[in-house]
Amino acid sequence: MTQTASSGIDELRTAIGGTVVLPGDAAYDDARRVWNADIDRRPAVVAQCVSAEDVRAAILYAVQNGLEIAVRGGAHSMSGASAVDDGLVIDLSAMNQVTVDPEAKRALAGGGTQLGELDAATQAYGLAAPAGLVSHTGVAGLTLGGGLGWLTRQFGLSLDNLLSVQLVTADGRILRAAADENPDLFWAVRGGGGNFGVVTQFEFQLHEVGPIIQYGMLFWGLEQGVDVLRMARELIPALPREVTTIVAALNAPPAPFVPEQHHFQPGYALIVAGFGSPEQHAEVLAQIRAAIPPLFEFVAPMPYTALQQLIDEPNAWGHFCYDKGSYLEDLSDEAIQVITEQVPRKSSPLSTVLFYRLDGGYSEVGDDDTAFSGGRTPRYAVFIVAVSPTPDPLPGERAWVRSFWDELQPHSLGIGSYVNAMAENEFDRVKASYGEAKYARLAELKTEYDPGNIFHRNVNILPG
Repeated sequence: MTQTASSGIDELRTAIGGTVVLPGDAAYDDARRVWNADIDRRPAVVAQCVSAEDVRAAILYAVQNGLEIAVRGGAHSMSGASAVDDGLVIDLSAMNQVTVDPEAKRALAGGGTQLGELDAATQAYGLAAPAGLVSHTGVAGLTLGGGLGWLTRQFGLSLDNLLSVQLVTADGRILRAAADENPDLFWAVRGGGGNFGVVTQFEFQLHEVGPIIQYGMLFWGLEQGVDVLRMARELIPALPREVTTIVAALNAPPAPFVPEQHHFQPGYALIVAGFGSPEQHAEVLAQIRAAIPPLFEFVAPMPYTALQQLIDEPNAWGHFCYDKGSYLEDLSDEAIQVITEQVPRKSSPLSTVLFYRLDGGYSEVGDDDTAFSGGRTPRYAVFIVAVSPTPDPLPGERAWVRSFWDELQPHSLGIGSYVNAMAENEFDRVKASYGEAKYARLAELKTEYDPGNIFHRNVNILPG
């Protein structure tokens, strides 16, 4: 594709209310930077849009000039989909306004909104939309791919709570998609990622949450891994849906509540968030302690907004990252053997493995009700994440992630995964994640809304 950015740049500047940033501008390096420091790309143009009309002008400019398009919401794409060499970045970060209707329990969020901004606006009324775990993640990428987090067991995925979207298509149309308008498109964007257009506004159903929730983190050493995972296998599926537990293989932080001899030591943790009564939460923690006494723990009530920011620092901008994901039907003995053999092989103390239990509200939505890339039967979503503060260790950590994933595959639900956990756009895995029928339907809709595959810097659906 021939790419030229010089033609019509003055017209683009005139056409949009936002800022156009070019190489050589003082703001260029900041405008092109993304969360994963392993991604270092140099776009020809960054269009910092402030409206859907700006987005339309940017898309039409890029198509006219043969420029590859990347769309930047929160810039958290592990694969670097929100950056592009020599092309055009549509930057939505200034479109971060959130409007809450507390009576209807609904919120409108701009396409550049971060989770922390959505949480702050909704928690002012004791409400929340199901979202992810890191507050500086973008709402857009998270929601369009799924949206797993603390509220999934109660209320489903972020996309299950989506009521409508406004988006700009490849030919510059500004459309509303909802159950009552463009319903096929609305089905597709709920799980089909950014394949069908640039979403400039989200409308969410909200739920009563917090403002104070119950929190507990209990930690065990590496040698206790088998027992901890077997205990989790029995305990977690039976928990009330108001209690969410994430199993994590991680290094103990150098926090005040961690005894000094355990600082940075690898092991396993159960992170327990309670949205019911303090007594219910205390009962769950008592069950865990009775089963296997932890080396240490931290238990305290906290604001829901604090829970949502709890792992912001370990996931801060500027780290070098890579991940792969999978689905497990259960924590079988065979899977536990792989996990406990692989976890000690990581070398970076920031690398981690997370197991999200998906059931309850997640499983109350039909497989085909949305385009989400996973069955709705109860399961675990597995995230194997390499994180390094400097570039040199990343190749070794990346190799560890891939080896771990390969060894886990015989015990997984196929090669597919949650599409938001794909650092590489592997066609066979993308197709397997959606399944034959769902992928075929998405491909037909891709042909209708983006036949030229203009929006391909994503977990790409090829036009049918």
